[in-house]
Amino acid sequence: MEEPAIEGAGDAWSGQFPWREAGIAEQEFAPGLYVVATPLGNAADVTLRALWVLRAADCVAVEDTRTTAPLLARFGITQRLIALHQHNEAERIDPILERLRRGERVALVSDAGTPAISDPGALLVRAARAAGVRVIPVPGPSSLTAALSVAGVRAGDIRFTGFAPTRTQARLRHWRSLAADHGALVIFEAPHRMAATAQELAEALAPERRILVARELTKKFESLVETTAADLPALIAATPPRGEYVLVIDAIPAGGEADPEAAGEPVQIDPVTLRWLLELGAHLPASRAAAIASKVSGLPRALLYSALGRQASTD
Repeated sequence: MEEPAIEGAGDAWSGQFPWREAGIAEQEFAPGLYVVATPLGNAADVTLRALWVLRAADCVAVEDTRTTAPLLARFGITQRLIALHQHNEAERIDPILERLRRGERVALVSDAGTPAISDPGALLVRAARAAGVRVIPVPGPSSLTAALSVAGVRAGDIRFTGFAPTRTQARLRHWRSLAADHGALVIFEAPHRMAATAQELAEALAPERRILVARELTKKFESLVETTAADLPALIAATPPRGEYVLVIDAIPAGGEADPEAAGEPVQIDPVTLRWLLELGAHLPASRAAAIASKVSGLPRALLYSALGRQASTD
């Protein structure tokens, strides 16, 4: 197997890099689709294997050539780029599959991080696997794992939900479902929607639920701030939106507000109160619906909040 050199990229990459000694060649460079993670912002986070694959691939499918071309040039890589983004992915699948059937090695990258995780590429990956083409991961940077690694979440289930729906009722159902989940949650959000999302989460989640707000990961203005659901809107309002956000919502501790059964409370809601509760929950955030029903009925807010969460999980 030929060991491609990366030349003209400064002293660190000049001449013939000892790829084999670095372990790059331990895995066969077979024909197939290589899903390659690229830096979130700091170019130094690129892996040796990613550079090797990008240099040796027959072509590179990229989300935006204006983003990937400068990154490759920084390491002296000149490679044919094929644009593959959310607007043209479906129509680009067949030409790329034809290349793969001919035995070519195609690398797939997104603008930053790992492709096909809330980024273009999932359709191509599914099509390649359905066609019997080998799909090979080249792991590396990921905003999901980067944020989780510094969030200090409690051990247990972790649920990744990506971006929330855009329609109002769908978002309401989405947040109610998340509020009922006792595990840790990871959410992506765009800067122009972050203020609305912060308010919706504050209304849906238990006020003291712990949240890590991460943005501009690995970049010059990287920000990692811990807050609570109640304080999230004020935090977002105090900072101008910059870059995409990753929110890590911590798991609910055993016996927490959303777990009245663990706290020993009898879970009994009379049928009339339950009907009013569910009707309120269909039009209001779960936290507000539970608060109103609690004030009228005298039942514990946490008990009503938990009942709404169970209902949302069965919808």
